[in-house]
Amino acid sequence: MKVQQFLAHHGIKDNPFGQEDASSDQVFKDHCLSATFHPSWDKIVGNPGDPSTAVVFGEKGAGKTALRLQIVDHIRKHNLAHADKRTFVIEYDDFNPFLDCFRERLPAWGRGAERALGQWRLWDHMDAILSLGVTRLVSAILENRPDSTGFEVRADQVSRLNRLQRRDLLLLAAFYDHDLAMPRADRFARLAGKLRYSRIPAQWDFALGIATTVAVIGSLAYYKNLTALGTFLPWWAVVAGGWCPWLYRQARLFWTGWRTSRQIRVIDNRPNLLRQLLANFPTRELVDQPIPSRERSDDRYELIKKLQGVLETLGFSGITILVDRVDEPHLINGAPDRMRALMWPLFDNKFLKHPGIGFKLLLPIEVSFHLQREDKEFFERSRLDKQNLVRSLLWTGESLYDIANDRLKACALGDGKPSFRTLFDESISEPELIAALARLRVPRHMFKFLYRLLVDHCNRYTDESPKWTITRETLQSTLALYERDLQDFDRGMGTG
Repeated sequence: MKVQQFLAHHGIKDNPFGQEDASSDQVFKDHCLSATFHPSWDKIVGNPGDPSTAVVFGEKGAGKTALRLQIVDHIRKHNLAHADKRTFVIEYDDFNPFLDCFRERLPAWGRGAERALGQWRLWDHMDAILSLGVTRLVSAILENRPDSTGFEVRADQVSRLNRLQRRDLLLLAAFYDHDLAMPRADRFARLAGKLRYSRIPAQWDFALGIATTVAVIGSLAYYKNLTALGTFLPWWAVVAGGWCPWLYRQARLFWTGWRTSRQIRVIDNRPNLLRQLLANFPTRELVDQPIPSRERSDDRYELIKKLQGVLETLGFSGITILVDRVDEPHLINGAPDRMRALMWPLFDNKFLKHPGIGFKLLLPIEVSFHLQREDKEFFERSRLDKQNLVRSLLWTGESLYDIANDRLKACALGDGKPSFRTLFDESISEPELIAALARLRVPRHMFKFLYRLLVDHCNRYTDESPKWTITRETLQSTLALYERDLQDFDRGMGTG
């Protein structure tokens, strides 16, 4: 007997339990994204128009990635309904590029996983977040999509930016725009063109050098004495004097670029490229501007404020930062101590409560055990009592039962409404099914178990002698075997 036959008999076109990861689960994306929520959903998501911080701990398979996708979809719908009070989303969920670049900047003796992560600081997180946010914003401006996605930036919105805001956006792009689709200098030039930011005033010293050179050569040519250019030092002194302002400015910009490239450790910044980009700004417009060239967070806070100012003019009144998949980077490799070293610098109340920004920290449950061993100073700095803390993404048997029903209905044939209860023999009561699901704890384990259960049931019968309900014996034997595998998984010895 085939699984598809069994499902079709109950009015189900696809296997609702075939996928285990929300990021690749089409049933979840198409049908459950805006219909199936965790009981703590309201506390976690808050008000999209006024972003707030939430710290969530959940075990593997509890639905952290599903939460992230649901939050993005929820904000998208909010943005479509509130065009001038939208929320900008930064998904901080791929740490590998930042950790790889960070590790390469360290001396050879400090590149071990523990030593490298021990040198990770709050401003490294801030640089990574700024890089993601600025890159996404610049891409939105350059793409200029006509359709409404909730996160687009139209040309008429860009025209609202004043000159100082255009300068701020270009300054942020010089430091943090990190898109590999096209050369960085070309992308910067395209952005400057879109913003209609004139770079001519910044070239006065170069123009002076050219004018001085042309004037000297033109004068000698006029008096038919060009040979004097190669014999008399004063002429060369005049030419050099004309180029001195340009050379001095370029040297200072290179020094700034070199210092900045050393301090922004999570993305690759070449000093000479930074010099070229910064040379597009008049000197007076760079004076007293925050440059991330020192080991401190103050400059980053100011740059975040500049990003917020630009976004507000573009119609984004807040920023939501989604942190997920902390255990997946190869430098972390699922080790709780390494996850703690990576995430603990982020637990700074000043940053987590920065006006206009809301963090959604979706963290593995293993990290929460370190909280019990922290001292008073950590809790005073992090103020977790103010961060909407969810200690565990708990799922009851009833909530898992509802998820199973929702997924069956999402995969129904036509207008049918299949029920989870009808898949089982009449001798099995609904409370028994709920109790069995409660032992699985999280949706991922439930999906794995139900997929295995369907296969085990169908393997017991032939196509000529099918049985359209799952018996108590099959349920109990499959559950016992899966629980044994689950115990191995909890000990780190299996896949669940």
